[in-house]
Amino acid sequence: MKVFVTGVGGQLGHDVMNELAKRNYEGTGSDLASAYSGISDGTAVTRMPYVQMDITDKGAVERIISEENPDVVIHCAAWTAVDLAEDEDNREKVHQVNVVGTENVALACKKTDCKMIYLSTDYVFDGQGTEPWEPDCKDYKPLSVYGRTKLEGELAVSGLLEKYFIVRIAWVFGTNGKNFIRTMLNLGKTHDQIRVVKDQIGTPTYTYDLARLLVDMAVTDKYGYYHVTNEGGYISWYDFTKEIFRQAAALGHAEYEPGRLSVIPVTTEEYGASKAKRPFNSRLSRRKLKENGFDPLPDWQDALHRYLLEIDF
Repeated sequence: MKVFVTGVGGQLGHDVMNELAKRNYEGTGSDLASAYSGISDGTAVTRMPYVQMDITDKGAVERIISEENPDVVIHCAAWTAVDLAEDEDNREKVHQVNVVGTENVALACKKTDCKMIYLSTDYVFDGQGTEPWEPDCKDYKPLSVYGRTKLEGELAVSGLLEKYFIVRIAWVFGTNGKNFIRTMLNLGKTHDQIRVVKDQIGTPTYTYDLARLLVDMAVTDKYGYYHVTNEGGYISWYDFTKEIFRQAAALGHAEYEPGRLSVIPVTTEEYGASKAKRPFNSRLSRRKLKENGFDPLPDWQDALHRYLLEIDF
C-alpha cells in the first residue's frame, strides 16, 4: 500500500509516517517546509520520502498527488490554533488552509481515484448537552472560525468523494509539538497553584494510538464518519490535569507532588473568556469503531503513561 500524508511536521502526521514504516507500507510525507521540519527524534519519519507541498496551491496539489499516485491520502494538515483563528487578520488564512486546502486534496484524490482520510473535530458541533456525539449526527452548529472551517472541509470531502473516511478527534497530544500536557507540565514547574476548567468534558487522543487506527482504516473500504479518542471515561480538563501531575510525580518528578502543587477547579466563566468559544460537551461516541470491526484505542490513562515515558520534562 502506498500512502501520501499531509502535515507531517505536526503531531499526528509524524506518528502516521512512523506507523506506515512499522508495517512496511510505502509512505511519503508532505508539508510547507522545504524539508521535514518536525522533531529530530531519529524515528523513521525523519528518513522517509518527503515532498514540499502547499495545500492551498491547487495546481501543485493536483500535480504532486498525481505523480505520487497513492492508494490513500491521509490529510493531517490543518490550521489548529483555535484562538488565533478568530483574529480578523488570520481568518482568510484559516479558510485557505482548512477549506480550500482540503478541497484541493479531495479534488486530487478524485482525479487519482484514491481513498482519502480527513481528520476533523468535535468543534463542528455546538458542544451543548451531555450525550456523546454520534459520528453520523448532522446537527452541525460550530461556534468558532476553526469549527466552521473544519466543517466546510468535511463537506468538501463528502461532496466530492465516495471513498472517504471523515475521522473526528478531540484533545489531541503527541510527541511532535505543543499540547495540553506539555503546557501543564511546564506551568507546574513554575507555579504552586493552577486553575483548570472543570465544565468542559471529553476524552484525550494520543496520536501514536490514533495513527495505528488510521492505518487500520486505510487498508479497508469501510468508508464514512468515525469518532476516535482513547478509551476510558469522559473527563474534564481538571480531571486530566490531576492525572497528569499524579503520573508525573509517580515517575519521580517531585515538583508535581500534591503537597507542592495544587490544581483548582473552575468554571469556564470563572477562568475567563478565550477568543474562541470552547465546547462544553466534547464527548465523542466511539461505538461505530467496534461495530465496523476496528480495534479501539487503549485507555487514556495508559496512553498518558506511555506518552510521559517518551518525553523529557
